Amino acid sequence: MDWGQDVLMSPVVRDTEVTRAARRKSSHKKVAFPPLRDESPGAAITPARPLLRHTPGSLFKQTFTPRSSSRNPDVSAILGTGSRTPRFMHTPRTLGSMSVNLDDSDWTASLFPSPLSVLGDATFTDDINTSTVMLKEEDPGEAASLSLFPEFLQSYLRHSSSTVFDLLEEYETVCQDKVNMLQRLVLRATPGQQKFSKTASVRWLLQQEMVTWRLITSLYRDRVQSVLEDDLMMDVAGPSESEKLVMEQLFHRDALLRQSQLVVDWLESIAKDEIGDFSDNIEFYAKSVYWENTLHALKQRQSKSHTGFNRPLVTELDPDAPIRQKRPLADLDQEDDARLLKYLFTLVRAGMTDEAQRLCKRCGQAWRAATLEGWKLYHDPNIIGGSAVLQPVEGNPHRCVWKVCCWRMAEEEQFNRYERAIYAALSGNLKQLLPVCETWEDTVWAHFRVLVDTKVEQEVLSSGMGSKELEELPREYLGANWSPEKVFEELQATESKKVLAETKEHYHVIQKFVILGDLDGLLEEFGDWLGGGTSLPSHLLRFMAHLVLFYRSLGVELKEDITVDVLKSYIQVLVSEKHVDLIAFYVSHLPPDMAVTQYAQFLESVTETEQRKRCLELAREAELDVAAVTKTVVENIRERDTEDFAHHDLTIALDTGTSEEDQRKIDVIDWLVFDPSQRAEALKQSNAIMRRFLGAKKHDAAKEVFARVPDDSMREIYRQWEEQGTETPLLAEDENAIREHLCIRAYLEAHEAFNEWFKHMNVPPQKPTLASNAKFTETVAHELKEKEYKMEYDNWKGRLEALTDDVKERIYNVLLFVDGGWMVDVREDAEEDPERAHQMALLRRLCLPMMCFLLQTVLHSTEQHQENLRLADIVASDQHRLYQVFSKEELRKFLLKLREASLLLLDKGLDSLGYDIQP
Repeated sequence: MDWGQDVLMSPVVRDTEVTRAARRKSSHKKVAFPPLRDESPGAAITPARPLLRHTPGSLFKQTFTPRSSSRNPDVSAILGTGSRTPRFMHTPRTLGSMSVNLDDSDWTASLFPSPLSVLGDATFTDDINTSTVMLKEEDPGEAASLSLFPEFLQSYLRHSSSTVFDLLEEYETVCQDKVNMLQRLVLRATPGQQKFSKTASVRWLLQQEMVTWRLITSLYRDRVQSVLEDDLMMDVAGPSESEKLVMEQLFHRDALLRQSQLVVDWLESIAKDEIGDFSDNIEFYAKSVYWENTLHALKQRQSKSHTGFNRPLVTELDPDAPIRQKRPLADLDQEDDARLLKYLFTLVRAGMTDEAQRLCKRCGQAWRAATLEGWKLYHDPNIIGGSAVLQPVEGNPHRCVWKVCCWRMAEEEQFNRYERAIYAALSGNLKQLLPVCETWEDTVWAHFRVLVDTKVEQEVLSSGMGSKELEELPREYLGANWSPEKVFEELQATESKKVLAETKEHYHVIQKFVILGDLDGLLEEFGDWLGGGTSLPSHLLRFMAHLVLFYRSLGVELKEDITVDVLKSYIQVLVSEKHVDLIAFYVSHLPPDMAVTQYAQFLESVTETEQRKRCLELAREAELDVAAVTKTVVENIRERDTEDFAHHDLTIALDTGTSEEDQRKIDVIDWLVFDPSQRAEALKQSNAIMRRFLGAKKHDAAKEVFARVPDDSMREIYRQWEEQGTETPLLAEDENAIREHLCIRAYLEAHEAFNEWFKHMNVPPQKPTLASNAKFTETVAHELKEKEYKMEYDNWKGRLEALTDDVKERIYNVLLFVDGGWMVDVREDAEEDPERAHQMALLRRLCLPMMCFLLQTVLHSTEQHQENLRLADIVASDQHRLYQVFSKEELRKFLLKLREASLLLLDKGLDSLGYDIQP
């Protein structure tokens, strides 16, 4: 609405023929009255009206409305119940929806769509299959609203390069769509089903979120605009020839007043959404005169033929007659008046004063419509305009008298409570307005409306434009010093238990702190909720997360610890709800170190290969440190191992098995092999896992880990280093990791060779036997079996000799590992890693003695006793210093095996070292 326009136009009352036609039409259908404010909350729920959208456009490109006479703000509209402040302008969806005339037969249908019209529109027809499926869900409300999680992220990404207020409006729109869908589900549901009571709860939650986004949009658009204009605005005393000009200057300079009016506008927009459909009820009030039943009764009494009982009624039909004569109207007229007044207050509460006036005139009460007209601020443009053309005068020149009369009517106990509330709202009489305010929204609306009203009257009086009549208002009204903080203090002291309970609801608490602009208090509430031990609704956490992101986008300083807790809680919701594609984005808004930790924790639960690749791709798009994330994932799983290294005895060939947790450690290496640039890290982490497995004698698990590392890893590491163009040698950590990898490979190959030799050694071919009383045929068959046995034995022996050579070579590769020995780093300039050094030293003490014992077993079994004795030279060599890894018990065992080999050599006629005895 343009500030310079006055949209409160005099309506046209239907003529008698149209009224009769409307009555005939309504007589053929069931009249459904909307829920009244004193009825139960759950009764006759009707869908909300479509939202009136804000004027599109970027806030940061919006120019402040000039103060020239051609664009003066319509302050009457500012203060009116049916209008908006200059910073909260709405544009209707259709041109005719706000300028419809009462002469049109369906004027109310355009303002208040009925539930049947909602159910029959094209949108619902498109969604009918979806709704049918949702009705079968255990919790259809939760299922229908799950799409909000990805939709909010899509909205955020879509508006990342535009103004933040466009994003907030889209948040509101997305919530509105879901509210409408849930409303359709509730309407189609069987009454009494518990799962649809849950759906109604979700709908209420999303509706509260929707209106909260609306509040944030309107308030912060004004606050940001005010900050941008601080350097431009100057306090210049303007003309004060009229109340309107005085108010225009006040609203331009007083941000608190302007934002208080925005709160009023916001609360009225909520009420407008909830009005629902009462077009059928308008037909009921379509009369050519008011109080027609009383008029009919009076006419009957004047007729000579009337002989019935005469109940005391008013004898005159002017508006003041019932009060002046203290006589009642006809019963039907009293009921109609009571219901009409309640609807009129509903319209005033929704900021629809112009519709209330139209309704009054349509019902034959044009005088009441006139009483709703007197609030307009007076302004005569001809005084200061200087125009040769005479312009119409605006507003009510006797507004002060009108206001005092409204105040007195609100105080008059003989009037209907809703009639008193109507005039209390127009005159700022809070005491008489609160009794009909049954909800938190109503009560806050009443207080902020009075706050604005008192500020206006105080400004009028201080400017000298007020009249003596205003002084007749109570001193506590004219001297009131209302503020938003005081309003909410009053709410905490309210006698209404319902309102007091609603002040503690999550969204009402949020709305309070948004109105007050107290972000520290808001975040402290968030912290209390998160630490309260009670799980918060997932949609509330989604709202909280996007709210803190909004404040960050404005550059507002927030309490970092609570902000992080909010985001972490929402991330946990996304993980539990399996919204895999959304997690990386929100994790990226955490501090870098925490982002790595959080995303790594999430990736621990991802096991499918393609999904792992997708998660890493999303992490790159969100600009997370993918290398640090994958490294952390591996370390988290690897470090859960609390097993101590087991002593390696002669049962090395028997693997201890691979547990489920072991398999997780094996699979986690895949995170590091997707990206070739992480091959060095893959080697380091796989080495660490294999050290644990080798220490626990889980050789099969270690082999699986080894197989997960690509064969070209070492070549890739050197290639990447060479591509850097540096002439320095490879990093010490990387070079040591490569050497350790080769050490582990040599050990696994020796272990595998021994197992294969051991199996072959223990399955020689069985020599056939012949019974002593065998027949000729059995003897012939036996000879054939012996030939086959000799061939199998020769093959077995040849295979055994090859396996023996192979296992000896591989064990020697471990025992005589080049450049310092097995599991010994070559480069000593690497970064110190005490845990790794300890594990490598421990593996040398566990594995190398075992390798010696295995080699002795091979040599003893194949009767290579002389070579067995030469093994002592290798162990005692100062070059390899293998004797240092033997314990005393192991050395004793080793020497006993050497003694046994010497005795066997002596039994063969050789000396103790296996040489021929010299004569």
